[in-house]
Amino acid sequence: MGFVLSVILTLIPFVMVMEGDFSKVTTLWSIVVFALVQIWVHLKYFLHLNFVTEDGRASTISFLFSALIIFMVVGLSIWIIYESNAMMMY
Repeated sequence: MGFVLSVILTLIPFVMVMEGDFSKVTTLWSIVVFALVQIWVHLKYFLHLNFVTEDGRASTISFLFSALIIFMVVGLSIWIIYESNAMMMY
């Protein structure tokens, strides 16, 4: 089920981009929405993260905490590099 959903969620935006029938804004937002849904599908069907059992709840909270730390490290590193570059240009 997870594999089929992943393929469908990949093919729909791919076809939208290849056909070019939609505006750029519509295409961009649909890609973002399908990507978020696909992230949820991967977390549920491939990583088996859920809130039903106590182990699943602990695994999900651990995963979300790890994702937050990674997001902060990467995001703040990019921000620091950008600001350092901006300060050196003046």
